Amino acid sequence: MSAFKMVQAVIVPALLIVNAAMTWAADTASLVIDNLTLPLGVIDPRLLPIGYSGKEKLSYDISWTGGIKIGELHLEVKDLPEIEEGYEIRATVTTKNGALNLLYPIEDVHVTRVQGAKRLPYHYEVWQKEGYNYKAHRVIEYDQKKGYIRYIKNEKPKGEYQVEGETNNEFSSFFNSRLMAFDIGRRFVVPTFADKKRVEVMVQAVSKKRFDKTLLGPVTTIEIMPIMTFKGLYDKKGDTVIWYTDDECRVPVRINSKISIGSLTADLAEYDNPACKKYPAVKK
Repeated sequence: MSAFKMVQAVIVPALLIVNAAMTWAADTASLVIDNLTLPLGVIDPRLLPIGYSGKEKLSYDISWTGGIKIGELHLEVKDLPEIEEGYEIRATVTTKNGALNLLYPIEDVHVTRVQGAKRLPYHYEVWQKEGYNYKAHRVIEYDQKKGYIRYIKNEKPKGEYQVEGETNNEFSSFFNSRLMAFDIGRRFVVPTFADKKRVEVMVQAVSKKRFDKTLLGPVTTIEIMPIMTFKGLYDKKGDTVIWYTDDECRVPVRINSKISIGSLTADLAEYDNPACKKYPAVKK
């Protein structure tokens, strides 16, 4: 497995977990799995002031089985004063400070802009620098009302897509979904635009788990498992599990993803959100 696939195998599955359907009613939009009708997830509006404070920063150390650090993930949510209920989600994926950086350096910067009460994306942009030769610039524009999506790569039009219903992208999914109701054993679905189509991801709150040692100290978490049947930005294999703090801040303290050889883990290494009074700013 290349260094590229090893690093991406944990980072993007975490970001793909789910998106927020928010105010979509469960009786008007749902997914049928195993003869069960699953509702679309809905954001708890009480969690929005913390989840979208516009001042949140999170960083993760990515390690391979055995604790070998291979990369970092940096996330930030900023408000956009010029856009009503507008926010920018910035994600930087890098092998900097990792054991594989000299073999296959990665520096990808993803920017998603969302707006409105549902925090749906209207613009996505990524600058990719992978290895010593590959560079790419991609843009996706979303017209949520018309269900129209336009894709541009390296300044050239690459595709136009029509979808039925509103959708998130792979990054707004992560930040919106953590604000949903996580009742143990409950499953729900969320629509995400990936692989040139609108797909629905099933998500399940599996159990509660206590971590005695995290960057935030001892915490009780909710274990969330998404089931993804699409490729998305990067190849993925095996299960991905995310552990969120079981409180109003919903901090993802750990992400684990199985790969062909072993597993990859993202552990919280930095957290800062002034709106979360429970956890002060802290850095590893």
